[in-house]
Amino acid sequence: MSEAARTLLVAAVALGAGFSFQSLRTAAIPVSSPERLVAELRLAQIAALLITMTAGGYIGLAALNETRTGVGVEIALAIGFFVLAAYTLTCDPRQALTLLALAFATHAVIDIAHRPGGLPDGIAPRWYTIGCASYDVLLGALCYFPILRRP
Repeated sequence: MSEAARTLLVAAVALGAGFSFQSLRTAAIPVSSPERLVAELRLAQIAALLITMTAGGYIGLAALNETRTGVGVEIALAIGFFVLAAYTLTCDPRQALTLLALAFATHAVIDIAHRPGGLPDGIAPRWYTIGCASYDVLLGALCYFPILRRP
């Protein structure tokens, strides 16, 4: 395992653990409490940063593979996620968390589309796209978990 792969794994685990803690803590707060709204807002803000960081990785990969056909689509999709993340900062927390959960699910589908015949194949190592898709599904579920715990 390369140094970069180890570092990505440690970062993903650390960020995922922190986000999981925040999501579970938010879901445990009573719905009628004002602290719940604040916690949902914080969770949405962190999720917006995480989707931006995840999408930004593909901008870097596209820059490394600038001569490949289709990398412009990668960059356009990443910019779309940036715009969505910025938009969620203006939404109420419940709507923002729902949109971010859908964004993570969409990003997982895009990760899987990096197969022959889809988006540019080989722009990232297979372990990266599979790991990123799995991570996206986990983060999307954690975004939506506090919403499920509401009446």
